Amino acid sequence: MTYRPLPDYLAIAPSAIEGTGIITLKAIKANHEFGITHVKDERFEDGYIRTPLGGFFNHSEDPNCEAYIDGDFIKLKSIKKIKQGEEITAKYWLYNLKDKK
Repeated sequence: MTYRPLPDYLAIAPSAIEGTGIITLKAIKANHEFGITHVKDERFEDGYIRTPLGGFFNHSEDPNCEAYIDGDFIKLKSIKKIKQGEEITAKYWLYNLKDKK
């Protein structure tokens, strides 16, 4: 078995938003679960360590995905249809978590 940092329908590519981002290689339906973006670990800044999925999606004020807490994980799911070739975006809130506690 080989390690894949992302599902085969996503790719890391240059971003029109900032640096690099994650684009879809196929159309994605609303409410699609992409997987884990962060794992709770107090040894890391902000109390989480990022996965490749969490390290490359970009912020948007009009996102097509949402990040949400599920136990010791932060996961990412689509909140609307995403076209093939479109960048995966979500509203960043992790860096404000300490202020919300």
